[in-house]
Amino acid sequence: MALHVVPLGGPSIQVRLKDNAIAVPALASHVRPALVVAERETRELLAVANRQDVGLGGPYSAGPAGVQVWDGPFNGPSGSHGTAKHLGSVDWSYDTPAKHYVTVYRVMVTQAGVEAGETTYSILRRVLGLAGLEADGTRITLPAPPARDPFRRVMAAESA
Repeated sequence: MALHVVPLGGPSIQVRLKDNAIAVPALASHVRPALVVAERETRELLAVANRQDVGLGGPYSAGPAGVQVWDGPFNGPSGSHGTAKHLGSVDWSYDTPAKHYVTVYRVMVTQAGVEAGETTYSILRRVLGLAGLEADGTRITLPAPPARDPFRRVMAAESA
């Protein structure tokens, strides 16, 4: 499966999340500027998502790289998804731009999500809302990224 950036509303190749924007099937919207969240808040978000896991009757499937949103719990044999439909996901990476921070770099909506009325923004709001975070709040997108750890560069140069 190939993923491509979809320009939303113009010839620009940068994609911005808008309330009415959607990504078409198998395509993702890259978050620009990237959303930066404290690792502590991300751990809280994951804990709530795990309590509402698809295997426990909830709509979320959380892992270290992000959270998938489903339309309901998994109801298939041996814990498989059964009739549950994947609506979208929020993907992130740890320790970027600095230690103890998480950067959300992609939000995706599947065809099933589009058909259910989901948008990249609604998926993002839903996932961030698990930890009481606003998708457009100042606590999410930092005005300037935290300073990089100066010792990371030194250690990387010494090991090369």
